Amino acid sequence: MSDPAETERRIEALLFAAAEPLSVTDLAKRLPDGAEVEPALARLQARYEGRGVSLICVADRWRFQTADDLAFLMTEERIEPRRLSKAAQETLAIIAYHQPCTRADIEMVRGVQANRGTLDVLLELGLIKMRGRRRSPGRPITFGTTAAFLEHYGLASLADLPGAREMKALGLLSLDLPANFAVPDPSAIAEDEDPLEPGDAPEFHQDYLGEEV
Repeated sequence: MSDPAETERRIEALLFAAAEPLSVTDLAKRLPDGAEVEPALARLQARYEGRGVSLICVADRWRFQTADDLAFLMTEERIEPRRLSKAAQETLAIIAYHQPCTRADIEMVRGVQANRGTLDVLLELGLIKMRGRRRSPGRPITFGTTAAFLEHYGLASLADLPGAREMKALGLLSLDLPANFAVPDPSAIAEDEDPLEPGDAPEFHQDYLGEEV
């Protein structure tokens, strides 16, 4: 006759490693002849009562599972990343390479009118920010990338962006770039740019592409 304690150990190991619940017959096939499977299962079930893991029988098959009152610990909350449209990706690339840039700059590179919703999405996601106002008629708002932009794309700095040649091939950089073009510093205020003043952000949200009033 087999050792009851050893039978319990073997059943415990079999159930722990099994990819699906096992019946008494399944267990008996893997144990020495004469092993008392059902009594061993009853003892194991009693031993695990009140623990974090329970031994249960469903449709005549046995399995270990998380205790019912601890199921909430297994729930994983995921935030699905918001996918950017092609227009948003192109707009973001233009801002990254041309910053500080205005809506007019974006439209000139893309060749189409900039959509208000596209910029809203990029602002909402924190990938771009309002930098200041261009010293030009209408004093339009200028845009730049943020630290969140670098984190999102796994970049240590803007210097890690693909080169101008590759981006020009994709049509994301204007074709009349100066010979000394370099990736801009998003933290520096441009010579033709003034920093934002208190009250600019709310105004921008209401009509962020219009002239200063």
